[in-house]
Amino acid sequence: MGAGVVHMDETYIKVKGQWRYLYRAVDMAGDTIDFLFRTKRDEVAARLFFEKAISQNGSPETGSIDKSGSNLASLHAVDAERETPIKIRQIKYFNNVVEQDHRAIKRITRPMLEFKDFDCARVILSGIETMHMIKKWQMKSLGKIPLSSAQQFYSRVS
Repeated sequence: MGAGVVHMDETYIKVKGQWRYLYRAVDMAGDTIDFLFRTKRDEVAARLFFEKAISQNGSPETGSIDKSGSNLASLHAVDAERETPIKIRQIKYFNNVVEQDHRAIKRITRPMLEFKDFDCARVILSGIETMHMIKKWQMKSLGKIPLSSAQQFYSRVS
């Protein structure tokens, strides 16, 4: 995450007839920063996501969230343990970047109708997110010869 504005939001995914929540964070350019699949949409799940994203990607200057009370409460809890707080922007239309990025995930999962198992859904969604990051050119190949998207994906999962 580092410096700058990070947009954080969750989207719904159906598993065994129940709605589950895919938390996602993207930067101003629309690059995926982090994601986490959880069974509940509450302060505990949101805090776990924010702590995971910050620990792996650094702290943002500003976090843009929707009007969700659980997201706001969890960010305040994370801020309470930090020296420099994260500026929180809770304005509905500031999150359009992440809302638009949800479309790519929804476009792939919608024809699946629903998942039958939570762990299976978590693994499949991780693959979908990874492939989406590769398509957005977020993942760089280390070799001299550029790899195709499929080759990059297979090199990461094998």
